[in-house]
Amino acid sequence: MASSWIGKRVRLRAVEPDDWTAFARFADGDGRGGSRLDLPRSAESYRAWAKEQAVAECDDDRFRLAVETTATGELVGAVGSHRTGRCSGWFELDVMIGVDHRRKGYATESVVLLLRFMFAERRYHKCLAAVLAHNEASLALFRRLGFTEEGRLREHVFFAGRHHDLVMMGMLADEFDRRHAMSEL
Repeated sequence: MASSWIGKRVRLRAVEPDDWTAFARFADGDGRGGSRLDLPRSAESYRAWAKEQAVAECDDDRFRLAVETTATGELVGAVGSHRTGRCSGWFELDVMIGVDHRRKGYATESVVLLLRFMFAERRYHKCLAAVLAHNEASLALFRRLGFTEEGRLREHVFFAGRHHDLVMMGMLADEFDRRHAMSEL
């Protein structure tokens, strides 16, 4: 039987303490991490973060998983569920793929694996993704996966000297099942 955490391109796994170096590399560049400008972080802060992630319990279905390639085992990013509304049946996901590893299908496959788990195993009804309006690549990714734009929070996020719109994308479990099949087992 195939693992629910392995696709053709990626394997999702827990974050390990030694992953800190890859996550520090992903943050290099302009320090924006996709939106706000973060303060420079020390190597020790990345070590502490990775160690904390490695021992973190899955609290109310909020978690972060490392994304590694099946071909080489290289860590290329992370995917996770960071907010949940368990009583109403929704969760919010995020995905981050390092700059050098984008446009290779890693984000797509990671999100599909996560959605399959959350819809089929955890019985969630809806997934949300918040995307900055100027992030055309992420908007295209979620549209390709079958997400629908549900709303726009106008001038909701401030960074780089001005306010930016935040686009709320959503997908229901039955929409996912029609497009991606709830279970491939």
